[in-house]
This record gives sequence, structure tokens and C-alpha cells, in this order.
Amino acid sequence: MSGLVVRDLKVVFDGFVAVGGVDLDVPAGDVRFVIGPNGAGKTTLIDAITGLTRASGSVTFDGRELLGRKVHKIARLGVGRTFQNSTVFEELTVLQNLDIAAGWNRGPLTLLRRRSSVPPEVQRALETIRLTAVRDQPAGTLPHGQKQWLEIGMLLVQDAKLFLLDEPVAGMSQEERDATGELLGELSKTHTVVVIEHDMDFLRRFARTVTVMHAGAILSEGTVAEVQADPRVQEVYLGHAVQAQEA
Repeated sequence: MSGLVVRDLKVVFDGFVAVGGVDLDVPAGDVRFVIGPNGAGKTTLIDAITGLTRASGSVTFDGRELLGRKVHKIARLGVGRTFQNSTVFEELTVLQNLDIAAGWNRGPLTLLRRRSSVPPEVQRALETIRLTAVRDQPAGTLPHGQKQWLEIGMLLVQDAKLFLLDEPVAGMSQEERDATGELLGELSKTHTVVVIEHDMDFLRRFARTVTVMHAGAILSEGTVAEVQADPRVQEVYLGHAVQAQEA
């Protein structure tokens, strides 16, 4: 894979520039965290990459242009995305959720057939996301963290190569956050991972590189240490965090 390449990406809503000419390079196998104050344009950036929001410029993944394609066609090119709110089928079991996701490109008749065994890709996903022991449990009964892992598993069985995760550890316990960080590291062995996150402790422990956004633009990029040492980040991002904490 050649990774994710964004060039001069712009998103404008009724004259308001939400993302203004962003350039971004995420090499294959990276675990890239995208941070910034509320309204910085982080989620809009992900929406544009996945086709949910109209944008201009260029976005390529593995050398293929994404802009201008329908959402489902972008997904078929290996781009997977999770949202802040869980989108699993809560009344179905973990295994059924994965089986449905694995059959996203099968015809309706094959989806209705009862399977006599667990497909290999589903079994591998169960093991990767650490949910083998609860595979027959309804997804709606899972703790929040495990629901997030199930969503990642659903992307795995769809053969996603680029994972775009929107605040994956929000609402998780410390134990769940640690397990999620380890999962991201495992995924990066064969996938590229981009994480929108506000949890700074989680970022410091598990990010490989960091992109800081502010007012729809890239403010700073580099390692965690480099970004933390950047005076612009301290003034704009960390300053907001301090004010919010005091409030």
C-alpha cells in the first residue's frame, strides 16, 4: 500500500470554510492521531475522505483517487470508518454482526443461507478483536468498549485497509483504552490507521505520529514529543484544554 495522500482538500458550507486547503500524508502502517479543538475540522476531514461530505482537491489511497466517488465505492477500495456512536446490530450476536459484514458484497440469496461453519476471515477477526469468548452474545449487551472493537472487526471482514476511527476510546474504562491501544498496534502491521481523538493520555501512549488541526488547517505535525513542544500547539490546543478544564 502507498498510504493516504491528501492534497489541497477544501470543504465549504454556505461560505464557511470548514477545511481550507489541507495537505496530509499518512504512510502505510502508520498510527496517525488527528487532534485539535472543537470545530477544528477533524471530523469534516474524515467525512470528506469517505465521501460523506463534498470536497475539492485530491484524496488518494493506495494510489486511487477517492474524491467524487460514492460512499460505498470508497468503502470497496478498502477505506473503513467508525463513528462516535456505535452502529452495530444490537439485537444480533457478535458472530452474526461479523457474518453480515463479511457478506456485504454477496448477493441476497447467499446471505440468507445458513452457514455450517464460521468463515476463516470471521474467525480471524474474532481473535483479533478479542471477542471469541462472547461471539454468541447479543451485541447490544456488550460493554461500550467491546462494541467499538466489534465495529473494527466488521471493517476487518470487509477487507478494509485504511481505518478511520472517530474517538474510539470515548467512554471506555482504562482497561478498555489500554486494550484498544494494543489493538491499534496490531492493526498497523497490515493496515493504516487514522484516529481522531481528544484523550491526550491515550495519544501519548499509542500514537506514532500526530497531526494537529486548528480552524480547518494543519497547525503542526510530527511525533508526540515534537507536537507537544510546538509553541503554536501549546497556545492554541493546550490552551483550550486548560481553559476547558478550569471551567
